Amino acid sequence: MMVREQIEAKLRAAFDPVFLEVVDESYRHNVPAGSESHFKVVLVSDRFTGERFLNRHRFIYGALSEELAGSVHALALHTYTNKEWASLQDTVFASPPCRGAGSIA
Repeated sequence: MMVREQIEAKLRAAFDPVFLEVVDESYRHNVPAGSESHFKVVLVSDRFTGERFLNRHRFIYGALSEELAGSVHALALHTYTNKEWASLQDTVFASPPCRGAGSIA
């Protein structure tokens, strides 16, 4: 199973999301081709109701502890309740460009 698929499966099981998108953004960074190390996660769940963003992120880090201890180097987390997601009109902010120096050949 690909790392992206593992992340998605664990987040679905842990959060019963209304919306979940896991995007492998490794190609935007200075990593060898085929690396699965940088991800953007958009997760909408009622489990986040009443929780600060820091706690939401901690919940995700806990669910993905194995991946974070392994090949996953970075997660861009966008976590919302259903109400917050509705007010954004399903808009997700783009990830910033990689700030790493040099390139991998």
